[in-house]
Amino acid sequence: MLARPWTTLVDVPTLAAAIDAPDLVVPAGQQVEDGDEPQLVILDARHKLADPEWGRREYETAHVPRAQFAHVDRDLSAPPSASTGRHPLPDVDAFLAACSRWGIGEGVQVVAYDDLGGAWASRAWWLLRYYGHREVAVLDGGIQAWVAAALPLTADAPRPEPRRFAGRPGQMPTVTTWDLTTRAPRCLMDARAPERYRGEVEPIDPVAGHIPGAKSMPTSGNVDKDGRFLPREELRAKYEAALAGLAPKDAAFYCGSGVTATHDVLAMEVAGLPGAALYPGSWSEWIRNPMRPVRKGGEP
Repeated sequence: MLARPWTTLVDVPTLAAAIDAPDLVVPAGQQVEDGDEPQLVILDARHKLADPEWGRREYETAHVPRAQFAHVDRDLSAPPSASTGRHPLPDVDAFLAACSRWGIGEGVQVVAYDDLGGAWASRAWWLLRYYGHREVAVLDGGIQAWVAAALPLTADAPRPEPRRFAGRPGQMPTVTTWDLTTRAPRCLMDARAPERYRGEVEPIDPVAGHIPGAKSMPTSGNVDKDGRFLPREELRAKYEAALAGLAPKDAAFYCGSGVTATHDVLAMEVAGLPGAALYPGSWSEWIRNPMRPVRKGGEP
């Protein structure tokens, strides 16, 4: 069993054991009091861009026991505006309130999952880390791995006791559109599918192509056919090749709207290469201004 806290990935057997016989995660220096509830929060972050309420419907039908639903649009993002990308970072007060409602407080272990190899769940992971909460991990293989292990699902929704979430934003590195136009990171990487990077297709945004200078580093290359993250050594070799001698802190990732690019940030941490930045606005913010340059084809 993986020792807590879990800060990147957790496998299905470990989470199942924690649900069946959950131990407490207690902040350093504090004592366990009789009657304390297990400090484990599970978030279901399933989502579809074309049908934003699909994830909640799936959650209400069946989910991992003790899981609560985290809506990518409403809980993990703010409404878009004319100057932002499609998924701006959530309002600070709104996110603090959501975490408190979910029962996340100091020392509480959080596990997020989805059905897309961690592409959505990574947003929850990154946001909690951005707010300084380190005890958060993504369920490796997602709900498919849970079902494949013949573990039960439930339609029962938990009612956690609210806790005070006192996180503070800014604890993970980010870059802005202004940064990219004035002092771009030394290694900018595009997490979208290769055909979107090349501008051959664009099913979501009104402009196709990529930010000049960006390398293609699709999130699909982080996982195997079952949606589980590749071994640490493989991920490290892949990202070190992309960095070409640069440090992880010299890297920044973007995608269509700043959600799935968090998957690459997580993969680098799994690989033992922490410190990469996220461009939260991503492609959908970059193209808001038609004066910003766009490149097509396979070259940065």
